[in-house]
Amino acid sequence: MGGLLSLTKGPPPPMVLVPPLFDFPPLAARTRMLEPSYNLLFGKLALKSLFEDYFDAANHFSTIFMLKPVDDRHVDLVATVSGPLDNKPDDPIVGNALFRWQSDVDDPHTFTDLYVSSSDPILLMRACAYYPKYGFGAFGIFPVLKKQRVSPEDYGTMGLRYGSSRLSFGATLLPYSLGDDVPKSAWLVSKIGRLTAGVQYDPQFEKKDGAKYKNLKNWNCAIGYGLGSGSPLSPSFNFGLEYAQNSQFIASFYQHVVVQRRVKNPLEENEIIGITNYIDFGFELQTRVDDQKSSNNSTFNIAASWQANKNILLKGKVGPLCSSLSLAFKSWWKPAFSFNVTATRDRTIGKTCFGVGLRVDNVREASYQRADPNYVMLTPNKEHLADGIQWKSGMRPMLQSDVNSGNFDSLPRELRPYGSKVRSRIIHLLQACGMQHRLHL
Repeated sequence: MGGLLSLTKGPPPPMVLVPPLFDFPPLAARTRMLEPSYNLLFGKLALKSLFEDYFDAANHFSTIFMLKPVDDRHVDLVATVSGPLDNKPDDPIVGNALFRWQSDVDDPHTFTDLYVSSSDPILLMRACAYYPKYGFGAFGIFPVLKKQRVSPEDYGTMGLRYGSSRLSFGATLLPYSLGDDVPKSAWLVSKIGRLTAGVQYDPQFEKKDGAKYKNLKNWNCAIGYGLGSGSPLSPSFNFGLEYAQNSQFIASFYQHVVVQRRVKNPLEENEIIGITNYIDFGFELQTRVDDQKSSNNSTFNIAASWQANKNILLKGKVGPLCSSLSLAFKSWWKPAFSFNVTATRDRTIGKTCFGVGLRVDNVREASYQRADPNYVMLTPNKEHLADGIQWKSGMRPMLQSDVNSGNFDSLPRELRPYGSKVRSRIIHLLQACGMQHRLHL
C-alpha cells in the first residue's frame, strides 16, 4: 500500500532558487538617521553602494569584520583595516573600530556607538533617538579625542528631524557656534505618489555682504521619480535631477532588475529548473552650467552588477579616466565570509592594477534562500514547496510572483515592502538601499 501511495503522489514540483542579496540590508542603512533625508533619497544611497562597494583601490587592500555576540544581540562590533599592498611609508595602514549598542534588534533608528580610529578623530561618539509614534528624532555627533580643533564642527554636531510617509524635514546645528553658522544645514523633502522633491541648505561658501543663506551656492534642490513595490523580489528604478551649488547639474538613474534563468546544475536535484538573478544598473552625469572654465566641466560614471547566485557577484564601472571590474565570492557560513578582487585600468597611464578585499559578517541575517509562495527555495526538509508552479519557455516571467498582486503574507519580513498589510519595522531599511521609494524619515 505504501508503494502504491508513493507512485500516485507523483514527482515533486519544479523549484526556482531565490538567493539572498549579497549585502542586505547595507551597513549604511544602520546610520541613516545621522544623515539628512536629502542625501539618501533620489537613488543617491543606492548609487553610492553600486559605485563603491566591492571596488577596492588599485594596489590597496581592505578588510571588514562585522561581529555580533551570541548572548547579546543588542551590541555589535565593526572593525576595518585598509592600506597599500606595497607598504609605502607615505601611505600608512589605517585601522578603525565601531562599537554599537542598539535598543531594538529590528529597529536601527535608536542607537549609540563609539568610533575608534588610528587617524583623526581618534575617538568619536554618535547617538540617535527616534520615536516612530510621533515621527520625531534627535541625533548628535561628538569628537571626544581629536588632535586639533580648529573649527566649531570639531566640537560636535547636533540635529533634529521629523519624518513621515510624505514629508521629511530637519536641521543640524553646532552647539559651540552662534550667529551665521545657525543652522549648520537644513533640508525639506516631500513625496507625492511616485514623485519626490526636496531642497537642502548646505553652507559651504561665504557671502561678504550678507548671511550665508543669501548665497545661492549654499542651496541644492532635486526632483526624482521612483517606481517599485519595495521588495528585492520585484524590479524598481529611480530617476533624479539635481541642481547643486548654483553651478552643477546632476542627472542620475538607478534600476534594480529581477530576472530568472533556466539552469541545469548537476550538484542540485532534478526539480531545480531555474535560479533568480539580481541585476543593478546605475548612471550619473555631472556637468557645470556656469561660466567657469575647468578641465573637468563634465564627468560621467556608469556601473552595473550581476548576482548570478548566492555565492558569485560581478560588478563593473566605467568613468572618464579609469575603468574597474570586480569579482566577489561569498560563502554563507556562520559568520559569512566574502572575498573580492578588483582590476582597475587607468587610461591616463595605460596601466592595470589590482586590489583585494575581505569581509567577515555575522551582523546581518540573510544566510538562507528566501521564497514567497511562487518563488520556492530548496531546503533539506522540503518545507518550502508551492503548488501550481509552471515553466513556460519564452514567457516572462517564468514564475508569476504574488508580489505583483500585493500578497506579502508568506514572504519573510526582510522582503515585505513598507506599506503592505503585514508591516515590519525592519523594512524601513529597504528605502535606504534604494529599493523602497516611500519617503520615510
